[in-house]
Amino acid sequence: MLSSWRLRLLSLLDTLGTVRAVAETLHLSASTVSQQLAVLETETRCQLLERTGRRVRLTQAGLLLARRGREILDQMAEAEADLRALNDEPIGTVRLGVFQSAIYTLAVPTATRLAATHPHLHLELIELEPHESGAALRAGEADVIVTTTDYSGLTWGADLEIIPLGTDTIVLVLPSGHPLTRRPTVNLAACAEETWACDRPRSYMADLTTRLCREAGFEPRVACRFSNTLMLLRHVESYRSIALLPALAVTPEHDVVTRELSTPVRRNVTIVVRRGATQRAAVDAVVAALRDHPDLPALAAPRQRITRE
Repeated sequence: MLSSWRLRLLSLLDTLGTVRAVAETLHLSASTVSQQLAVLETETRCQLLERTGRRVRLTQAGLLLARRGREILDQMAEAEADLRALNDEPIGTVRLGVFQSAIYTLAVPTATRLAATHPHLHLELIELEPHESGAALRAGEADVIVTTTDYSGLTWGADLEIIPLGTDTIVLVLPSGHPLTRRPTVNLAACAEETWACDRPRSYMADLTTRLCREAGFEPRVACRFSNTLMLLRHVESYRSIALLPALAVTPEHDVVTRELSTPVRRNVTIVVRRGATQRAAVDAVVAALRDHPDLPALAAPRQRITRE
């Protein structure tokens, strides 16, 4: 019986021209490739290769088998795809849009688990903040998004399916040693004379920071605006500012202290997909993996699914 692996080697030799090129493409040694091709000659009882100096070339029989081999390999791939589809196995590419604070805490571990459980599913991660992700989902630029339904800039209509992930507390982020760290919770009015680090203008967190400060009776004095949370936290670490951030965004490696506000503020974190999305099995696999995340102190995952009628 012919080996599909050795047929692939022969087909690549026909395409690439040299044993060395085949070996480099497959990260094998040239001697391993030569040995496998010799086994294929034994299996077929035909001379498939002939030497010309230090190189080899395909005989007429080798050319015939290489080209028929490509057809066989293509048919095998089609058959495997048909069987996977029959069994509803997740397959293909799913584009997951995630706000920045959840990329390394939630999305990257999800991608790692999916690579192990569904090797034929490719997850592409896209950084999309709440003011961007809803439009990207509706435009087909993302298949699944992790966002917050608290963002007022998008109407969540019947065309979208919303699956709750949990709530994420908005915390005040302070440099280590700041006087306000002595308080168990902080009234935002106590921060009126502070210097602030914020997200980009008109982003979800920038708008929320401005609104909460105004409700506390002052306009925040902004020292910097970074779309990158790491840069923002570094600015706070250097004792040059304070900030409001989701708890998900603040990880232990940062030399900062977080405090909840005396009037707690929380955002609802959700998964959103389009109803009737293509590649339903793949999309459902991504949703299931997101919901089955390891314990995150900043996020408790409810199990019910919400749809908007």
